[in-house]
Amino acid sequence: MLAEARGLQPRTLALRRVLHRNPEVGLSLPVTQAAVLSALRDLPLEISTGRGASSVVAVLRGARPGPTVLVRADMDALPLTEDTGLPFASEVDGVMHACGHDLHTAMLASSARLLADRRERLSGTVVFMFQPGEEAHHGARTMIEEGLLSADGPGGIPESAMALHVTSRLAAGTLQTRPDSIMASSDDLHVRVTGRGGHASAPHDALDPVPAAAAMVGALQTMVTRRVSAFDPAVLTIAHISAGTTTNVIPETAVLEGTVRTLSEETRARVLAEVGQVCTGVAAAYGCTCEVEVEAGYPVTVNDPDVADRVADVGRSVLGSRFVEPMPDPIMGSEDFSYVLGRVPGALAFLGACPADVDPAEAPPNHSNRVVFDEDAMVGGVALYSGYVLDALRPT
Repeated sequence: MLAEARGLQPRTLALRRVLHRNPEVGLSLPVTQAAVLSALRDLPLEISTGRGASSVVAVLRGARPGPTVLVRADMDALPLTEDTGLPFASEVDGVMHACGHDLHTAMLASSARLLADRRERLSGTVVFMFQPGEEAHHGARTMIEEGLLSADGPGGIPESAMALHVTSRLAAGTLQTRPDSIMASSDDLHVRVTGRGGHASAPHDALDPVPAAAAMVGALQTMVTRRVSAFDPAVLTIAHISAGTTTNVIPETAVLEGTVRTLSEETRARVLAEVGQVCTGVAAAYGCTCEVEVEAGYPVTVNDPDVADRVADVGRSVLGSRFVEPMPDPIMGSEDFSYVLGRVPGALAFLGACPADVDPAEAPPNHSNRVVFDEDAMVGGVALYSGYVLDALRPT
C-alpha cells in the first residue's frame, strides 16, 4: 500500500502545491473545487457538487454489493499572511493554508485514484467527501443538509466514516487517535454590560459597567472550577474586553467576548446555562444589567471506539506498529467532522507531518503563519485512507 501511495506521490505533491498557492477561505472555494474536479476527472466516480458551498462528493462503487464507507478531507484555508519562505507559498494576500487542509485534499484525491484501481477488491461503496468551510463555517453541516449521507442513494447511509488531520506537532508518519471524545465543542460568548455613563471624576453619579465586567471575568473562571467536574473539563476564556473611548469618561457599556470549550455535550449545556446566570447575577450586584448571547459552534468530536480501534489497526498494518501511538488526551480545539460523527460511527485521527529537521515540540503549530508540513507524510496519509476503505469493504 505504501509503495503504491509513493508511486502516486508526484500527483499528490502537485495537487497540494497548486492548492497551497491558491488558498480560499470559507464555503466558496471555486478554484479549489475546480482543482479537485480536475484531479478526479478520469476516474470511474459519480461526482456531484454542492449548491450552497463549493463541496465535492465522489462515489466509487465496488465490484460487489456491501456497506458504504465515507472518508473526508477539508479544503479551506485561513485568513493569515504566510511567512514560511516556501517556493510555493500562498499567492493570495492574507490567506494561507495554515492547517494542512491542502495536504488532506491531495491525499484523499490520490486515495480515490488508488482505490479506483482496486475497485474489483471492494465489496461496497466509498463516498469521498471534499468539504469547504471547516474553519468555523460549518461546512460539514451544510453538506449533510444537502444530502451527503445519502450520496449512495436512499438507504445508503454510511456504515462508518473516517478522517485524517495532519499536525506539525507529531513526527512525520506518526498516527494518533483515541476512543470517545477527541476534540472539544466550541461556542462563542458575547456579553454586553450596561450601566450609566458619567464623568470619571464622579463615579458615584454613574453606574460604571467596567468593574462589573471585570468581576464577571473572575466569577466565570470560579464557576468553571467550582461547578464543573475536573474529570469532564471545560475551558472558558474571555479573549476580548472593550469599554470606553477616553480616560475621563465612564462608559455606558462594556463588552466581553470569549470561547467555551467542553468534552461532553452534558457539560457543554451546563456551562452555557451557568454563564448566563453568573453574568446576570454579577451585573445586578453592581447595579447594572447585561445581555448574554451564545453563538453555537461545533459539537464535541466523539470517536466511535470500534472505528478508532480499526483505524489504529490499519495504521499498524500500513505504517508499522512503531508509528502508531495512543493519543493521551483530547484536544480542546474543535472540528466540524463532529457533525458527521454525530450521525455515523466513525473516527478522526491525527497524522504527524513535522519536518525531519525540526523538533515537534518546537515546531510552529497548526494555524501559525510559519507552519510547515513534511510533504512525505502524505504518502502515509494516502495509504491510511485507502487501507481503511479496503479493510472496511473487504469481501466476506
